[in-house]
Amino acid sequence: MNILSLREKKAVKKKEEILKSAVEIMAGKGYHAVTVEEVASRLLMTKGSVYYYFNDKEDLLYQSIRMLMEQTIDKIRSVLEEEITIVEKLKKAIVQHTISIISERSGFSISIRLEQIFTGRYLEELIQLREEYSEDFDTLLEKGMEEGLFISTNVKVVRNLIFGAMNGVVQWYSQEGEMDKKEFAEMIANHLLRLILKSK
Repeated sequence: MNILSLREKKAVKKKEEILKSAVEIMAGKGYHAVTVEEVASRLLMTKGSVYYYFNDKEDLLYQSIRMLMEQTIDKIRSVLEEEITIVEKLKKAIVQHTISIISERSGFSISIRLEQIFTGRYLEELIQLREEYSEDFDTLLEKGMEEGLFISTNVKVVRNLIFGAMNGVVQWYSQEGEMDKKEFAEMIANHLLRLILKSK
């Protein structure tokens, strides 16, 4: 078992702070308009301190998006392992995805347009993570169809329709609205489930 020292834990926490800050700034101003100095300034750090953790600006953004995507994959895989029905699993996955998009809208806005920012190995690895996440959703849909719970149709089409609906909420959800994030996400999940559930 690998136990981190206090110093190592502080380093991990600082790195995560840099990653989150970088995503927010780059999503707002655009990747090419942001400098490493701006990211460092936001965190009251020197540019050299940021370069201690990352090779360059592309590496900084790559690791930011990778961290976000890996966290999202971990969440859905935890749902897949739960001892609940397929319908409950899909609802929980939709709720988690919607909450994550609202909470981390900056990172998600970048993760859906990877090809516009990254090239080479970085692009390949992030696309692979995105595909893994999509496949986990496909697994839920396929099992639901096999069990006769969901309307039997093209899995990828249904998944992309669900993703499109979930990813679109970030454009119009308001933090000042009547519902909090969880209530809102559950409402979205209920509506989406009605589209694919077989009538009894």
